[in-house]
Amino acid sequence: MDDEPLVRAGLRTILNSADDMCVVVECAGAEAFKAVQDQNLGVVLLDIHMPVVDGLSLLPRIVGTPNPPAVAMLTAFDSGGYIDAALRAGAAGYLMKNSTPEHLIQSVRTLAAGGQVLAPEATSRVIGGYLVMTREDEAGRRVATLSERERQVLSLLRVGLGNRQIAERLHLAHSTAKDHVSAILAKLGGLNRVQAAVLADRARLSAARTADR
Repeated sequence: MDDEPLVRAGLRTILNSADDMCVVVECAGAEAFKAVQDQNLGVVLLDIHMPVVDGLSLLPRIVGTPNPPAVAMLTAFDSGGYIDAALRAGAAGYLMKNSTPEHLIQSVRTLAAGGQVLAPEATSRVIGGYLVMTREDEAGRRVATLSERERQVLSLLRVGLGNRQIAERLHLAHSTAKDHVSAILAKLGGLNRVQAAVLADRARLSAARTADR
């Protein structure tokens, strides 16, 4: 969803070139929320700067719908403030418009499978902004405040699983897995999913113990 017709046309051509995906709808910002309501979408690529309403304002409305699509910001802006705001609002990814067609297609596949994606520019800013406060000893102390089940959920979040995949792995209802993730992010200090994954990695939290429980 982008306000520039030429950009939308280019994205449509790139994504439709993949055998396993199809662009269902394309629109500018003001029409985006209605498109999500009217269509059964799996993935939404959302620009930040659009007329009438910007992508960061639309994002929480979209992820708050029943059975929401995975939403990734697709933008030319790599500001740390934009990245943090998008991840906190529920974005499953942050991609740059200078991505290669191959990287864009693979990113959409990852999003459709319930994973998260970050452009290299976004990754470096996220890690650079949070590694100082997530030293191994501090990360271990923060993870220790979680319940056993929450640590299991966090370990799966660490390897990039979405809420539905976590629910399947741990034999939970999807709503229960979503509630666990929300509780974890709050307990860890209001982090977003990517920051929580970085912290779990620093704490050396393993996903192996969660398999088939």
